[in-house]
Amino acid sequence: MRAIRIHELTGLDALKLDDIPPPVPGPKEVHIRVHAAGTNFPDTLMIEGKYQHKPELPFTLGMEAAGEVVGLGDGADRFEIGDRVMGFFDYGAYAEEAAIKEDYLTHVPDGMDWATAASFTLTHATSYTALAHPRVGLKPGEVLLVHGAAGGVGTTAVQCGKALGATVVATAGSDDKVAFALENGADHGINYAEEDIRERVKELVGGADVVYDPVGGEAFMASLRCINFEGRIVVIGFASGEIPKAPANYVLVKNISVVGFPVGTYRRERPELIHQSYDDLAGLWAEGRLEPRISHSFTLEETREALVTMLERRVLGKIVVRISGEA
Repeated sequence: MRAIRIHELTGLDALKLDDIPPPVPGPKEVHIRVHAAGTNFPDTLMIEGKYQHKPELPFTLGMEAAGEVVGLGDGADRFEIGDRVMGFFDYGAYAEEAAIKEDYLTHVPDGMDWATAASFTLTHATSYTALAHPRVGLKPGEVLLVHGAAGGVGTTAVQCGKALGATVVATAGSDDKVAFALENGADHGINYAEEDIRERVKELVGGADVVYDPVGGEAFMASLRCINFEGRIVVIGFASGEIPKAPANYVLVKNISVVGFPVGTYRRERPELIHQSYDDLAGLWAEGRLEPRISHSFTLEETREALVTMLERRVLGKIVVRISGEA
């Protein structure tokens, strides 16, 4: 089978399209024929050895995919041969076939196509679980500030925030990305390249109750200055490349919570929480309240171009890698 393999941690130049043997599912694993995969920012960190999870070289890249079950390992009983499944991986999704722990998968809802399924599980599960989790507990009527609102996770945070009943303020780095966030459901938009986040949030809504931050850097610091008393900041990642330091006086004076949400850790340590999110998300999708926004589509051979497109911030939503002719 063909797979995108990483033999050394040298960035984009490390991507190789190799022919390798198909995987053999281990205990409690599912063997799937992959139809489509979703790209995610951690892919670009993993190829440089900068992600918290560092697979042993060589490895197959990719953290999100959808496909058909073609084999079951010993003790795997959650799925049957022929089931349509989707899920997110530690790695291994950019391949024609993959083996993955059954707990990392869920069924593809009826009527959902492969491209949508491949771009649904990781980012929507990240946003929904982070916002609905009791540590954050976004409530109807609260104000949710979403940074990077035109990107992969930001787009889903806007949708999930609206589904949970919040007023959503979206930030992005250009007018066209702000317009995209508004079209995606945000109530207000801020172009942080031209507007001061704190001042605009104060003008628009008075302050934010919850902040969803996959960006870090200056966006995080602006959040501290516009968050309401007893607000919650959810740290998702650091797409800006700058890891901020929170001055403890802001935390004290406003009695705010700064909460990290590593979805991969929750998937390993609290799989039942992610499974519940999958069920909730499937219901919201069936009601028409959630929809992955697919910006670009590439073939497996074009995976490098897909990642370049993401790194150059030419994406509005998600990028899909179509692996089979059915996707």
